[in-house]
Amino acid sequence: MTTFTFSSRVPHPVEDVFAWHARPGALTRLTPAWTGSVVEESSPPLQNGTRSRLRVAVPGSYGLASVPWTAEHHGFVPGREFRDRMVRGPLASWEHHHRFDDDGHGGTVVTDTVEYSALPGDRAFGDRLMGPALGRQFEARERRLTADLEFHARYPGRPLTVALTGASGTIGTQLAALLGTGGHTVLRFVRREARTPGEISWDPEAGVLDPGALRGVDVVVNLAGRSIGGRLTRAAKEQIRDSRVRGTELIVRALAALGEDAPAALVNASAIGYYGADTHGQTVTEKSPAGGDFLAEVCTAWERAAQGAEATGTRVVTVRTGVVQTPAGGALKAQLPLFLAGLGGRLGSGNQWLSWISLDDAVGLFAHAVLSAGLHGPVNAVAPMPVTGRDYARTLGKVLGRPALLPTPGFGPKLVLGAEGAELMALADQRVSADRAIDRGYRFRHPDLGSALREELGRF
Repeated sequence: MTTFTFSSRVPHPVEDVFAWHARPGALTRLTPAWTGSVVEESSPPLQNGTRSRLRVAVPGSYGLASVPWTAEHHGFVPGREFRDRMVRGPLASWEHHHRFDDDGHGGTVVTDTVEYSALPGDRAFGDRLMGPALGRQFEARERRLTADLEFHARYPGRPLTVALTGASGTIGTQLAALLGTGGHTVLRFVRREARTPGEISWDPEAGVLDPGALRGVDVVVNLAGRSIGGRLTRAAKEQIRDSRVRGTELIVRALAALGEDAPAALVNASAIGYYGADTHGQTVTEKSPAGGDFLAEVCTAWERAAQGAEATGTRVVTVRTGVVQTPAGGALKAQLPLFLAGLGGRLGSGNQWLSWISLDDAVGLFAHAVLSAGLHGPVNAVAPMPVTGRDYARTLGKVLGRPALLPTPGFGPKLVLGAEGAELMALADQRVSADRAIDRGYRFRHPDLGSALREELGRF
């Protein structure tokens, strides 16, 4: 049996820190993608006997390979402590004690004590392998807890009720968790009959959504849309466009039907594809014109559909998201295996501009749009420091401790995405400004690529 202890000081009162842990979404926020993912959080959180299900990453896989893990909560003392034990998983035993104490200066000392063994009596496993990994994981948890509490402190208004489409996606999962830990109520749209009061049933393909389900909602966040990955066949293009535009039009019709009872705001997803796949090395802003390629046309139609809600007095924000960096999905996940094998490198010429954003900042900007009543119109969700493809490869290689010397020729992405898909996605040249997000009060957690990749990959 091995004992691991990690202690941290958080500059917020005990009652606030404990309340954060006791709300829906805490476990999701405390599980970085490189350590695994949460399949199902306990409900209600932290009650004795309730269980959470996770997928725990195989060490060194950055979440690309994982094993099932089920934890059961017990020892719950409100405002003071709780425990969880592994009831299913790869170890012989695991007991985690969470304790919260006043530091005497208005802050909190959070103490995590874990007792575990891989096999009965196997101490070497813990000392040599698990100890360093747990250290990195709890350091990451401390940073995210502190940053989340600081984020919530900047938005002190009343708790909101937020209805969210795309809640099971990469951004939606973390957005629901961030809002939940801030004391807001999140209602998830589901494409089946609603089973709990926290769900709203809809069928965007059939045009079915009961407007009454949105009565009492303060903000609707619409993230729904078919993935743009893969070849852009005629059928794929129709699905990509229709899944975004029709769903948004359905929501706008529901808002109009509610009249004065409609939610105060609609925060709608969009993408920097709005500007076209080639900005010709020029920095584009929210005032720049739309591009003329397929993805630009989709984004234009998507935003136009959302803007229809303005006719009913609803505040509309369209969030134009850049290339999100996370091993949980998207471009980084696709490139990780090659880089881990030492075979990574730039895509194409490497001279094209990449306007990226960390997952935490993408989520944070959507939450900022939800909570900022004065924010209207489009806002670019990109980090303030874009990089070239060549610099991206070098930085990723450096963070992983791998070479980044083998360029991927232009025909490589074309084999996977087709000629049009490669041009619009893998080889896109987009230099996009983050100035409006900053001017409207958003504070980036990861303004530079190196810090973002280190955090997202646990390489700090």
